[in-house]
Amino acid sequence: FLLLGFSSAYRAQVTLCLCFLLIYLATVLGNLLIVTLVWLDAHLHSPMYFFLGHLSFLDICYSSVTLPKILGDSFSPQKTISFVGCIMQIYFFLCFGGSECMLLAAMAYDRYLAICHPLHYPALMSKKMCHCLVAISWLSGSFSSLIQAFLTARLPFCGSNKIDHLFCEMPFLLKASCSPNAPLNKAALYASAGTIAMGSYLLTLVSYVHIIGAVLQKGAGMQRAFATCTSHLTVVSLFFGTGAVAYLVPHSSASKEMDEVLALLYSVVTPMLNPIIYSLRNSEVKGAIRKAL
Repeated sequence: FLLLGFSSAYRAQVTLCLCFLLIYLATVLGNLLIVTLVWLDAHLHSPMYFFLGHLSFLDICYSSVTLPKILGDSFSPQKTISFVGCIMQIYFFLCFGGSECMLLAAMAYDRYLAICHPLHYPALMSKKMCHCLVAISWLSGSFSSLIQAFLTARLPFCGSNKIDHLFCEMPFLLKASCSPNAPLNKAALYASAGTIAMGSYLLTLVSYVHIIGAVLQKGAGMQRAFATCTSHLTVVSLFFGTGAVAYLVPHSSASKEMDEVLALLYSVVTPMLNPIIYSLRNSEVKGAIRKAL
């Protein structure tokens, strides 16, 4: 496939390449710092930071699926990718993205138990339960993406080999297919992806409805507890908001630049912002960083 990315002008490519390189370095170093702090600092050995460490590791993997290829294509005259490479990119992109959706839902459930059931929290959110929730996140993301990658790989491509995007992504590959059953394949693919995305979003929403209800009912004493949720709410809004707009709004040639900007927001920018959001809004993480330095 031929990937039609941003501007083909040399100067624009150099600028974009430098921007992507800085973003990737910030993403890897920032999330690696969070993983290291959670692993080494005894004060961060709690369920909330256990999930945060896994989220940071997922963000490194998630951005590594697309950014190195985009960086390589920035100076390549032919921005190509093989059929197998394209399917593999779709698989890992959806795998890490789906796992992150489920992990964000698990983090919301953790905050729900901590705020609404504080006395039973240590028993309900045990070490075994934490490992189970992380395992479910990884397995659900892997299984869902495997189905989608398999269905996409079986589509016939007999027309143009051009993908009007920065990397291989499911909606744009469906547009390039010449299958007469494309609407059926599209419905199956979106149903599989929607089960993970919408399911995790609804779980997150239900958790926060209960949290907000408890905070309003119990008054000022719960506001400090709710402050621990603001970072997570910001990350959830960024990740689900940009992803929903990119996948649910119909694509057109006139909105090519907007599609690319949205794709960069949820696949590149959000993984970079996660460690910044959590470190700036969290006194324990800031204390751990000062202690480490």
